[in-house]
Amino acid sequence: MSGIDNSKIKIYSPEKQGYGEFDNAKITEIKPIDFPGGTSEAKRIGPLFYWSWASAKGDGIISMHPHQAFEIISYVLEGEIGHSDSLGNKTRVGAGGAQLIQAGSGIYHQEEMYGQITEFFQIWFEPNLNETIHNDPKYIQLTHNQFPEIIKNGVTLKNIIGEKSPLKIVADVKMNDVTINDGSEYQINLPSNKVLAAVNVSGKGNIKVGDEVKNIFMKDYFVIKGDGINEIFIVPEKGEFLRIISVEVPEKVEYKLYPN
Repeated sequence: MSGIDNSKIKIYSPEKQGYGEFDNAKITEIKPIDFPGGTSEAKRIGPLFYWSWASAKGDGIISMHPHQAFEIISYVLEGEIGHSDSLGNKTRVGAGGAQLIQAGSGIYHQEEMYGQITEFFQIWFEPNLNETIHNDPKYIQLTHNQFPEIIKNGVTLKNIIGEKSPLKIVADVKMNDVTINDGSEYQINLPSNKVLAAVNVSGKGNIKVGDEVKNIFMKDYFVIKGDGINEIFIVPEKGEFLRIISVEVPEKVEYKLYPN
């Protein structure tokens, strides 16, 4: 046996993801994609550099720290998160809202969690760092109702980055928040040069690509490459609904990437 995995659908359960904590473990996180040298089995894909799912019970803080050149989105799943930075911004945003840092030549910021339960994704995208390092740093915040939503055939698709979203970044990225109701089906047409990476936020169901079908459970991270794939189908189990946060990126870019 060669040991080569020819599956089109790669699934990484929470046990195969990285782990981290802040503020004396008041804030914990699992990491579908960890920083270079981390413990997650899944690795970065093109401009998709890092992905964490942070949780806090009660107030917590990630104290002031620097960033440069990367584009970093914090997307709130539950509760409320705060942001303050060296540009003078001090804001809060609730569930369904997003905070975007385009770090440019450099920015310091601090993250805060409030209330009984807070959950959010933080995802890092990598543009051409040799270029963005020369840009002025920017901070942008949007609330849930500022993002466009399409509801069709039991599927709600909220566009977070790219396409019709007001949130635009330099890196080649599409990001969606998708809810699939019981009895419905979500179909994705994935271009051959792109990769779909997604986390299952809620529910259980299955993914079908051609004749391959795999089950997904809460907090699973899955990756599908577009090579030779025309259609992807995601379907909840009977009596369930799924909520998927998906990111579509090119597998390869034309600029040099930060080393793994």
